[in-house]
Order: sequence, then C-alpha cells, then structure tokens
Amino acid sequence: MQARGDFSSDMLLGDSFASDWEVTPVIARDLIDRLTEHKALGAVPATELEWLIAHGAIRKLNTGEVLSTKGRPVEALHILLSGRTALFVDRGAGPSKFVEWREGDVGGMLPYSRMVTPPGDVIAMEPVEILSIPCAHFRAMTRECFEVTSILVHTMIDRARLFTSGELQNEKMISLGKLSAGLAHELNNPASAIERCSAMLEDRLEDSEEATRDLAAAALSDAQIAAVDAARRSCMAKQNQGVRSPLEQCDREEAIAEWLATHGLDTACAQILADTEVTFEALDLLAAAVEPPALNAVVQWTAAGCAVRNLTSRIQDSAMRISGLVTAVKGFTHMDQANVAEPVDLGLGLGNTVAVLKSKAHEKSVAVTLELEAGLPKVRGFAGELNQVWGNLIDNALDAVANGGRVDVLAMRESQGVVVRIVDDGPGIPAEVRDRIFDPFFTTKPLGHGTGLGLDIARRLVRHNDGRIDFESQPGRTEFRITLPIAII
Repeated sequence: MQARGDFSSDMLLGDSFASDWEVTPVIARDLIDRLTEHKALGAVPATELEWLIAHGAIRKLNTGEVLSTKGRPVEALHILLSGRTALFVDRGAGPSKFVEWREGDVGGMLPYSRMVTPPGDVIAMEPVEILSIPCAHFRAMTRECFEVTSILVHTMIDRARLFTSGELQNEKMISLGKLSAGLAHELNNPASAIERCSAMLEDRLEDSEEATRDLAAAALSDAQIAAVDAARRSCMAKQNQGVRSPLEQCDREEAIAEWLATHGLDTACAQILADTEVTFEALDLLAAAVEPPALNAVVQWTAAGCAVRNLTSRIQDSAMRISGLVTAVKGFTHMDQANVAEPVDLGLGLGNTVAVLKSKAHEKSVAVTLELEAGLPKVRGFAGELNQVWGNLIDNALDAVANGGRVDVLAMRESQGVVVRIVDDGPGIPAEVRDRIFDPFFTTKPLGHGTGLGLDIARRLVRHNDGRIDFESQPGRTEFRITLPIAII
C-alpha cells in the first residue's frame, strides 16, 4: 500500500503542465530581485535561486482558472510570485474552500513527498504568476540546492502537521453534525410526549375535580369505598403483557364501552379506562358494591384519577429519557474532562456511543447488540478520542448494512490487552480496495455520504492511544478489531 500520510496543503498547488496555460520562458534578470524578496525562499544563496530560474518556467493564470485538478498527478514544484489561489474540496454539499495560498508561499510537489493526487481543485482567486519547477529536476535540485531543499522539506513537515489538524477538526465537525441530527431526532420524541401529555393533563385534572365533587355527593359507605380503592389499584397495575397493538387497543376500548353501556353509564371515559390495566373482574366487583347513579360518579372519578397518574408517569419517563440522552452525549464527548490519558471504562464509552447512534439504527431497523466480558479491565488512553473511534466505526457499520441488518459490538480481554470487535453483516469491503481503506480521502460511499477521513483518523487515534487496528472482510461479514493496552492501576 502506498503511504500517503504526509499529504498536506504543501502539495496542493500543482498539476501537470497543461497546454492551455500560459507558460513564459524564465528571464533571470527579472526574477532574481523578485525571488530575493520571496517570503519562503528569499534567504537562500543567489546561486540556488539562479538554479531554480534556469530550470523553471513561468505560469500565468487568470481569475477562476484551475491550477490543479482532483485526481490528476501533481508534477511540479510551484513558487507563488503573485496573486492568490485556494484549494476547494467537495464534501458532498458542493465545493468549499479548504486552504489558501498567497504571494510568498511554496506548494505543488515537494522533494521527498509521497503524495499522489490532491483531494480537490486548486483555483486562481485572482491573476496569478507562478514559477514552476518540474519534478524531473528534483533529484538534481536536492543535489545542487541544499538550502532550497531544506526549506522545502521543513515546509512540507509544517504543512503536513497543519493539514492533519485540519482533517481531524473537519472530521470532528462532521461527526458533530451527525450526532446533532441523531440527537435532535431522539430528543424530539420525548419532548413532544411531554408537550402532548401536559396539554392532556389539564383536561384530565378538570375531569378529576368534577368527578370528585360528584363522588363526595354520593356519600359512599366504607365497604363501597373499599371497592372503589380496589378498582383504582386495578387501573394502576403494571402492564405485564407489553405494549398493545392498535387493533388490540381498539378491541379493548369497544369492550369497555359495551360494559359501561350495559350498566347504564356514560361511555365517554371508555378510552381513558382502556389505556389503564383495569380488569373486567374489578369493574364487576365495583358494580356489585355501588349502584347507579353513584356508580357513574365512581367510574368517572376512577378513570380521571388513573388518567392523571398515567400522564404524569409518561411525563416523568420522557424527562428521564431526555436526561439519559444528555448523559450519554456528555459521556460520549467527555466535554467536562481534560484531554489526558487515564484509565478508561470501555463499557461505558461503548454504551454511550451506541446510545447516541440509536436513532440511525432505528431508521434502518438495524439490530445493534453490545456484549461486554464480565469484569472487563480498564484501558489506558484518552476517553474522548476512543469514543470518536467507536463513533466512526459503528457509524460506518450502520452505513454498510442493509435495512434490517445487524451490528455486533463486543469487548473482551485477550492476553495483556482488551480487544473491541465491531462486526456487521454488510456486503463486505471489495478485495481490490482493502489496501486503501485507511488512505485519507478514500471512500467507497456515494458522493456526499462520506469524506474518506473517518478510518484514517480512527487509525491515528488508535495509535495515539498505543493500540492497533486491523480488519477482516468477506461478503456478509466485516470485522474491525481494536486492541488497547490494559491500564495499570
């Protein structure tokens, strides 16, 4: 696999010489003074500047012309003499400016660079003049121009570091966007439930107050009050049969309405009673103890009271769901902790990651399982970085599987480390691209659905945490394995 880890902004000012660009022969006497004032190369010996001039050519571009095209080899060193250029990278929402160069910068192919092609197009933002040195002269340049070569190598290292930082930040923003979209979807359900239940609660409270007045006027005996309490307890019993289907709920409501009508009672509360766990046995006992018209007041009061309790319980459950999501996101990002290596609970981090990606799994009806070995030891690392690794890998797995697919997340101890395995039943990674999946900007996803940075950054973060990452893939099963060292506590 060809390494591309030093791919950076220092490599992105160039492309092969094109016949439709204006190329002007170099006139040494006009360029020496300009190069001695060049920000990057002005301090090198005059003899080396003369060498560059003797082996280069001038290119002139007008505003909007393309200097370098994505996917085409970069075949020259470029010394920007005047004007301004910028790299535009398409991340799916159209080209956006990633980095800019101005007069005094150096770019294109640099000595010892392993770059192959740029990730986007470099376009002249205003009239540009460039001194271009073809790559064919690099071997001689490193031999004849020591100071120039030294400056260019340091430039490559500095810009590689800057570019890597930009990659990481960009991928974090993309991950944050996905997380925000999923979180908004997840939060909308309990928030809507709270709003809906609060509005219904006001009506049920009015019903309860009215029923309470009617019940007080009924002057029930102790035996009758005991029967009312039994019916109320039946209403509030915990549901053991799971959630009823819409058809089952409709049948239950019709049955309760029929019972109420048979006993000469108002059927308006049939829907409310159907939402509770009240049994017909409890209703029959209530009817045997209390006769109309007091029975109607008793049923209305019982229904209203149960409805109020059900609504408050739903509000509480929804609020707890919101609180749980916030806790999961806080744990996923570790936004309240310093970025220092420490013992990390992988179970907690993996659980939080699965929680924040739950909405995406639901959209595709994907079953996501989390299996942790009992007594799993902590690892030594950076919790926030590891959670970003889990987020990238699980998110990729969810993208890979079909609707109704399966993603398994497992963690277990192996020898002196802990291994996290993320397995999906997707179509697998084609054999011809397996050597490239960790390359920056390489992606098998459709345009607009991937940046090609997730796996590259995941590998860097795993290495930063003294771990290793590898994978196996075949049709129907792809497994990524991350091995991390156990923390010594």
